[in-house]
Amino acid sequence: MGKKKKLFVSIFIIWLFNISGIFGILSSNSDWFLSLTPLNLGLYFLMILWNLEKITVRFFTAASIPFFIGFVTEYLGVNHGFIFGSYEYGENLGWKVGGVPIMICVNWIVLTIVTSDVSLLLSKNLFLRAFLGALFMTLLDMTIEVSAPRFDFWEFENGIVPIQNYIGWFVVSLIAHLIYNSFKIRSQKLMSVHILIAIAIFFLTFLFF
Repeated sequence: MGKKKKLFVSIFIIWLFNISGIFGILSSNSDWFLSLTPLNLGLYFLMILWNLEKITVRFFTAASIPFFIGFVTEYLGVNHGFIFGSYEYGENLGWKVGGVPIMICVNWIVLTIVTSDVSLLLSKNLFLRAFLGALFMTLLDMTIEVSAPRFDFWEFENGIVPIQNYIGWFVVSLIAHLIYNSFKIRSQKLMSVHILIAIAIFFLTFLFF
């Protein structure tokens, strides 16, 4: 399959799952659709992989950075209340290790890659790109936090998201971006734009419904 056709199919699949998810969660079968969240996160990662010019050890090394940074910081948050504050994960993100869903670590990979790609379209400067990537991730988190308890993703102690969470997200994301960007991975940027917009639209929808 040619690059253009592969990209078209990938973008179609992304939006198909995204729009189906929105309508599914708004329907009477919302619990079933929410239980498929790990599948959706995994799909984003697979689409990124499928559209790489070449799958290399370098890519997996770079991708492991946000994965492990995400796991360590989330573990400290869930078990000790460090960095992001005191919270716990629900059941809709799937299998957990030490209270941290593995798919949330995959989510760290996906968000780091797509925000890095979008930031590269705005600046080629490593530090500015990392700053913009961290900013995009933090703004997205602010949107997700509203729906997270409703979807049984996670919930903060007393139901209040502390400012500490957003500061922590920005700082940790900035570190992840600085290291990831140093690998200079060439991923499909147009697809990353679609993934980022799709995720943003998904959670923005549930600010109103």
